[in-house]
Amino acid sequence: MIAKISSGKSTGGLIRYLFDTKKATDHTDPHLVASWDGFAPDPGRTTQDPDMVRKQLVADLDLRVNQARRHGRAPERHVWHCSIRAARADRHLTDDEWADIAHRVVATTGIAPNGDPDGCRWIAVRHAPDHIHIAATTVRADLRPARHWNDYLTADRELAAIEKEYGLFQVVRGDRTAARRPTRAEQEKARRNGHAKTPREQLRKTVRNAVAVSRSSEEFLHLLTHTDGIQVDVKYFPSGDVRGYTVALTGDTNQADEPVWFSGSELAPDLSFPKVKNSLDSLTPQSTTPSVERRSNSWHQATAALERLPHHLAEGNTDEEAAQAHINALGEALTAASLTAPAHRRAQLRDASTAFERAVRSRTQADHYHARALRSTVRAILREPAPADGATLGMFLDAAILAVIASIRWHQHHHHNQQVAAAHHTLTGLQALYEETAPAPLAVLAHQRPPRTVADSHRAYLWQAVPAHAQQVIDDPALDALTTALAQAEGAGHDPAQLLRYAADQRALDDADSPARVLTWRIERLAARPAPSSRARAARTHSSPRSPGTTGPTATPLFRTPGTEPARQPRRR
Repeated sequence: MIAKISSGKSTGGLIRYLFDTKKATDHTDPHLVASWDGFAPDPGRTTQDPDMVRKQLVADLDLRVNQARRHGRAPERHVWHCSIRAARADRHLTDDEWADIAHRVVATTGIAPNGDPDGCRWIAVRHAPDHIHIAATTVRADLRPARHWNDYLTADRELAAIEKEYGLFQVVRGDRTAARRPTRAEQEKARRNGHAKTPREQLRKTVRNAVAVSRSSEEFLHLLTHTDGIQVDVKYFPSGDVRGYTVALTGDTNQADEPVWFSGSELAPDLSFPKVKNSLDSLTPQSTTPSVERRSNSWHQATAALERLPHHLAEGNTDEEAAQAHINALGEALTAASLTAPAHRRAQLRDASTAFERAVRSRTQADHYHARALRSTVRAILREPAPADGATLGMFLDAAILAVIASIRWHQHHHHNQQVAAAHHTLTGLQALYEETAPAPLAVLAHQRPPRTVADSHRAYLWQAVPAHAQQVIDDPALDALTTALAQAEGAGHDPAQLLRYAADQRALDDADSPARVLTWRIERLAARPAPSSRARAARTHSSPRSPGTTGPTATPLFRTPGTEPARQPRRR
């Protein structure tokens, strides 16, 4: 159920609308289902003159308003109007059920609290099967104004409880962290100008792209001011520090031919300058140095960081601020991919990243320092050419899909309903794009499958590395691609058994629809790095990995991700 609440000045105008059956053709059988005392005149079911009864009803509703007006205490907008509509899938409620709902809504919003003899006068009108209208005058019997602050939120909470009790469709409700929707006037203006998006929506996307690209708040403002098609006005404190910014779309003017300005917070809560600055200042200079970015393929680095994200969002990790930071970083990664992916894939990625924008905002404040690894690799891929092959994008999408699934579970655990819905929409788009991107490079690998004896040895490695999923991988149509990737890695000097073990240990395969594909992408990414030297292989041969719960020296990791290198010990002479 959804409530829509508004205010007005004319009781008579609202009552005429509610009982009108001529101009409003969807009004069928308008009649009262409830009122403040149960005895209000009903113009819809009267045997007398309906116009006369309607005037009596208006007079009864306005009684206290007129009394307060004589004392100069009547509010200017004294009409309270609440429409409550059921979902299309819901059954048709009876008049008695709608009456109960109306009583509960006026009580919880403060219009007519339970047990208060001085509550406001109100009526509930049903003129269609699926909704009712509550009309009230907001002057109490003691001539004081009604206390109905935050009436929309209180009504929404009550309707959520009503949905459960009545077995109705449970509407996904927000937490007041969503971006402000374009107004009706903005939508009509965009339509007249032939634009699919309103200026507010266009500016929101442009500013969000600038945040994803920037490595500091200074660079963010510099990029904005040098972006074609928008105007930027930076606000300063008397000290000279930046206070905020406003942006306007070039050519978007008001009646006075002045630009229509939007502050960052008017575009989205997380785009206010203080929040942008807090986010970007967490990117330390060390994490964005060119030497780190060039250490390996940036798309591979971003993929590796995405593969670690489900671990950060696991239920055992209770640091909510850190988890929210990783979800925010995932949003930046999707935005970056939509800017730098092959041109024919960008529109689908743009839609997915736009849908995920809602999933990055919740009541939990993000501690951005926890997601520096992923966010630094995001900035790195923005400074590299788009990947020429589908394999690079395929492995990125594979990791992104598992990361989005992890974010859905985290939001579900915290009852973030709107964020869950947005992430589900993103997941659908990414899965569709993945199914279009992955088959071609996987088919190329499968076509180059190694001899049967080599493939059989790789199957043996599977039983050692992933015993819980080995049979599922062997039965997977992508097995030939996996064995080819392992054979190519072996030809480049890697140990296929150790490589497979490392790929399997990176993240569990439980969420993967095709574990063979997941392992193939990981092997492809890991094999792209230089193979360990013979000295390093010998050292690993003489080292045994530490089992859980044991102590003692551990084997040298097969690969290290940037930023995790141990500190160098000083040489001894």
